[in-house]
Amino acid sequence: MSKVEPVRSTGRRRETGMNIGEIARRAGVSRSTVSYALSGKRPVSAATVRRINDVIAELGYRPNASARALAEGRTRTLGLVIPPASTRLTDVQLSFVASVVEAAAAHDHDVLLSPSGGDHDRSFDRVVTGRRVDGVILMEILLHDPRVERLTSTGLPFVTIGHVVDSAASWWVDVDYAGLISRCVRHLADLGHEQVVLINRSDELVASGYGPSMRATAGFLETAEGFGMTAHDVCCADDPAAGLACFEQIRARWPEVTAAVTINEAALPGVQRALHRAELDVPRDFSLTGVIADRLADDFHPPLTAADVPAGQMAQLAVDLLMEQINDPSATPRHALLAPPITLRSSTGARRRN
Repeated sequence: MSKVEPVRSTGRRRETGMNIGEIARRAGVSRSTVSYALSGKRPVSAATVRRINDVIAELGYRPNASARALAEGRTRTLGLVIPPASTRLTDVQLSFVASVVEAAAAHDHDVLLSPSGGDHDRSFDRVVTGRRVDGVILMEILLHDPRVERLTSTGLPFVTIGHVVDSAASWWVDVDYAGLISRCVRHLADLGHEQVVLINRSDELVASGYGPSMRATAGFLETAEGFGMTAHDVCCADDPAAGLACFEQIRARWPEVTAAVTINEAALPGVQRALHRAELDVPRDFSLTGVIADRLADDFHPPLTAADVPAGQMAQLAVDLLMEQINDPSATPRHALLAPPITLRSSTGARRRN
């Protein structure tokens, strides 16, 4: 099938106001023929394509994004549904958003950000029903997520970051929180720690059935029980002040705890201040590990032993899976469960014997 070639600069001043109708008139063909030649959606004879190419070269015409999208029947835009605007994005989330934009650009697509949850349901509904986008990437998935059901019912291509309980028919990318937290607990058990605590995400997220929190909790409790460890699970809001208060409460309630595992990166600065305030040396007096963005793990003092969340890889996979759906609506659903290695830094050590 012949197709219109890309426009190359001829050094002549480009005429303004040219459009598909003008090209069709000068080439002696219909507007639809020009559209098909531009998009390649239907075959156009080689002679007609040459004639259209000659007119385009003469006029110096380059179709704008809207015209090209109209010709292709696409918006060339991906929707990225983020947490509510009132919620401060974590370092991992910000890195993920930036990586999605970069990955989409490589496919010559723009990204439309839309919050969801609470007062933002109308924004999500406009994205889903208004056909403003060719597909959607949905962040922060609950075990039973009504947004997934909503997207499934519309037939709009989508990929979730996280996965629902019944995920066989959906496309998703996730981190193996249960497996990674289990490995963190095993690491602490090998170091002789007998009493440990999981610093989880906020009460609200856990109560809503937030996937990473629920799976992390299951992995933590099951593995600790298997090693005969005493385990505690606490919720903590996503900010430094909450991290400080949470750790002080842990020390007050369970002073015998010698190690913590966390998936709450936003609370880490507060946890560090609480450790300093309690005059606890890390890792001599207290060990800390978890699933955290590598930049934050490196910035912790001392650097944090952690499974580094691969936000960039997740974003690239999500965009690739979404483009696969868009280009082939009959494709079989696929997913990726990532299990990055635990990087041994300096925040974990053998339990101190009194």
